[in-house]
Amino acid sequence: MNNEIRVIISGGGTGGHIFPAVAIANEIKAQKPNAKILFVGALGKMEMEKVPKSGYEIVGLPIAGFNRSNMLANISFPFKLVKSLFLAIKVLKNFKPDIAIGVGGFASGPTLRMANLLGIKTLIQEQNSYAGVTNKILSKKAEKVCVAYPNMEAFFDKEKIVFTGNPVRGDLTKIEISSSQAKKSFGLESDRKTLLVIGGSLGALSINKGITNGLKELLNNDLQIIWQTGKTYIDQAREAVDNLQSKRVYVSDFIYEMDKAYAAADLVVSRAGALSVSELSLVGKAAILIPYPFAAEDHQTQNALSLSSKDAAILVKDAEIADHLVDTVVDLAENATKLGVLSENIRKFAKPQAAKEIVEEIFKVTQQ
Repeated sequence: MNNEIRVIISGGGTGGHIFPAVAIANEIKAQKPNAKILFVGALGKMEMEKVPKSGYEIVGLPIAGFNRSNMLANISFPFKLVKSLFLAIKVLKNFKPDIAIGVGGFASGPTLRMANLLGIKTLIQEQNSYAGVTNKILSKKAEKVCVAYPNMEAFFDKEKIVFTGNPVRGDLTKIEISSSQAKKSFGLESDRKTLLVIGGSLGALSINKGITNGLKELLNNDLQIIWQTGKTYIDQAREAVDNLQSKRVYVSDFIYEMDKAYAAADLVVSRAGALSVSELSLVGKAAILIPYPFAAEDHQTQNALSLSSKDAAILVKDAEIADHLVDTVVDLAENATKLGVLSENIRKFAKPQAAKEIVEEIFKVTQQ
């Protein structure tokens, strides 16, 4: 068996792209310890910090997204794109990968486009239920497209699609801590119903404001809260908690031990990014999903609808947070039957072997 496979993994921008990419890299390494893996990301984006922390080398491209709401902001876009294309081809020629994998995000476009030009085989991992423009274009020359949702034939060639699901962090595939122990680890009561609030890896201002405004009511309804705010809102959140002088709220800008957070949670408020949906499905948590309304192609709404239409989650629109979020949380927390139904139905979307199945496709393409 050849352990010398060389792989480039390109993409990023959010945790929804980065954590699945790292999960794929880890699985390649688990099966082929001598594999050489290089990440290609976008300069200034969170992959430039998170990937090295995971033990992998990363090269940054100066690529940025196209701003549809402010056309003047796109003046430098063509120059960044051209520079990124030249840098990508240089990286590819130097590293000589057997395959280039695109996981979505700014950097995947230039990297996979140049890989195609050089005759390097490519594979795409599409994490959302509504495929983005870049992946639809790149899929034309990709060997395989690994998808997280069924019925993706509207976006990709049916012959190339493999339904694998989204890879998630390894610590979530087998959570060993009990709910009561997990609650205690956050300094909370072991037997009180617990709400977990996660706005995504970058935080979510509208969700954070909604929780801040409804904090007193949530606590008055016998809930305790684990609240991940993101870096930009942590000070305001701490001030709000301090003002209430409550010990029933754990607040942090980023939670690294998500296995404990999910184990502690009886219900979850979350964005509807691909990673969040995949994690919630795997851990089987009743969820209120609030899609980020400005996501590309509004893919988070499509993700949320794919669950809410099967009674596997509750969808609350971002614009309805002020009027409906707290009431929806309180009603759900008091409805044990509904909590059970949502938990059971969301588990049906889980694909715990996603990373392994994607790596199998990588090895088929590279004939390893």
